[in-house]
Amino acid sequence: MSNRLLFIVTMLAATATAVPHDLIRRGIFHYVCDLFSSRLVWCFAVSSFCILALQAAPLQGMPQAEKPEWCQKLPHPENTALERVLPNEPWFEVYKVAPSVFAIYEPHQSEEVISYLIVGHKQALLFDTGMGIADIRKIVSRLTSRPVVVLNSHTHDDHVGGNWQFDFVYGHDTAFTRTNAEGSATDAQAEIAPGEICGDLPKGFDPKTYRTKPWKISRFIHEGFKINLGGRTVEVIATPGHTPDAISLLDRENGLLFTGDTYYPAAIWLFRPETDFAAYRKSIVQLADLAPQIKMVLGAHNVPVAKPEILPRLVTAFDAVRAGKVTPKPASPGKVTYETDGITFLMKAPEPKP
Repeated sequence: MSNRLLFIVTMLAATATAVPHDLIRRGIFHYVCDLFSSRLVWCFAVSSFCILALQAAPLQGMPQAEKPEWCQKLPHPENTALERVLPNEPWFEVYKVAPSVFAIYEPHQSEEVISYLIVGHKQALLFDTGMGIADIRKIVSRLTSRPVVVLNSHTHDDHVGGNWQFDFVYGHDTAFTRTNAEGSATDAQAEIAPGEICGDLPKGFDPKTYRTKPWKISRFIHEGFKINLGGRTVEVIATPGHTPDAISLLDRENGLLFTGDTYYPAAIWLFRPETDFAAYRKSIVQLADLAPQIKMVLGAHNVPVAKPEILPRLVTAFDAVRAGKVTPKPASPGKVTYETDGITFLMKAPEPKP
């Protein structure tokens, strides 16, 4: 084997060994240019190739960045039992959870947000538009050719990231909705901070410019507003508490209740300044009263499907927490979790007693 060929093979082999890459890289240009001294173009071409190979290779034998704890728990066992469609999508996982209803799940960001596409004969409704990190409109166009309208369960940044991509967006008629429709950068940047991403961000995504883009509200809606999709109708239920503009969506004929962040099978966030405990309790009581009519509860994070029996249990759990019957556990700074009967709330830490 010639010296030139031997060198190239050696460099490629080095990418799969524990040899420190920086030690190899230091001598590449010197050694290669000795081998190819009569051909300067070859010198730079082969050197560049070898260095790029080293940079692309994993540094075996050296410590790697650990996955965030939340990421290590994926996939959720409940999700593996669902019918997955569009399996080659790198950012989204899409599940068919009911006839003509698709859960569009984002497992690579810590919120694990879920948006829902509900398809009728005439049009489709996208209930939330996710983080805005990847192109949700592209996903939606692969799932339906019908016109799509958007309605948000509420307007926290992880639910409205793709609103700007759609021509028609309903908005709950609140000041909170109007303010958030102007977009923001602060909350969005927090979503991609260290520990918030699992795996790779989408190709072409620029973390430095990531923000929630502003969107136009096409029509304001209120409690009881109905949207006819053709062959199915969904009804808006105002469920404030998590936010002032929180809503749930009821498909009475098919027994489907989309609960947004009012309920989902993970730690329910009730710690932000806009949270209202009294309003939240009233809302969950209202949803619990619907339980006998419901076949499936579809929340906005982690796992898309829950049984309707969870709704009265949610009220009982919340009441137990408020009555001081559940011991808090420290969570992130200034926050605690309350866990009871399989339900978890994330709240502000209680003020220390004097």
